Amino acid sequence: MAEEKFEAAMKRLEEIVSKMESGELPLEESLALFEEGIKLTRELNRRLEEAERKVEMLVRDEAGGLKAAPFGDKEDAE
Repeated sequence: MAEEKFEAAMKRLEEIVSKMESGELPLEESLALFEEGIKLTRELNRRLEEAERKVEMLVRDEAGGLKAAPFGDKEDAE
């Protein structure tokens, strides 16, 4: 999954959830899908956290100049 696109991973996770919700899978297949789903969820969360760290927004400092600040910086939002 290293090079898999985020959207493709999300689609696969949705497919897994749909199959598991059907309730018609044998136990072994359900467990295998559950494990795959957990791996996908962890990878997707890691990618989202990485993207969040990259997002920056411009804010004005006390002198009126612009500076880069982490997205969602509560101190600068006030």
